[in-house]
Amino acid sequence: MIAIIDYDTGNLRSVCNALQRVGASYCVTSDPSLIRSSERVLLPGVGAASAAMQKLHDRGLCDVIKSLTQPVLGICVGMQIMCRYSEEGDVPCLGIFDTAVRRFIPDKENGIKVPHMGWNCIEALRTPLFDGIEDNSYVYFVHSFAPDLCDETIAVANNGRMFSAALAKGNFYGTQFHPEKSGDIGEALLRNFLKM
Repeated sequence: MIAIIDYDTGNLRSVCNALQRVGASYCVTSDPSLIRSSERVLLPGVGAASAAMQKLHDRGLCDVIKSLTQPVLGICVGMQIMCRYSEEGDVPCLGIFDTAVRRFIPDKENGIKVPHMGWNCIEALRTPLFDGIEDNSYVYFVHSFAPDLCDETIAVANNGRMFSAALAKGNFYGTQFHPEKSGDIGEALLRNFLKM
């Protein structure tokens, strides 16, 4: 069973639909005991990092998430709040990944738009999360902020600067892109997560 953490900031319907497509059983919950006892945990997120962190604090979930020992996958803002700090709202985050999340700088002359929205390729893929997925595969992004590159970077993308498209540390994983909206590549990644 996968616990999808509900803290009022995720596009839960599309995540649930994607899990149904890959045959996973799941529950949507903010109950710490259910989260701790699940086989895997998903932390989705859309919106602002500062609001997401506040909602986690309000529900008493920050320490719960940091204490998890099963595989955990953060998606988009869910991954960003697993980082050390976000410029979005100037907020300290969970500190699982030792990197900062910074805003993209628009550059009309070079075609750099903010938000970074649509299909983009990822490269330098590593860890079992990307088993069977080739470098330069295209995935779907919708974001204005992204984590800097660091030792925990397991996939890279470019939008005016190179950034961490995915991160991993121990049992914690994160994708800046949306696997649930990334077609066959996203489904392959979710299946890899289910095998962990």
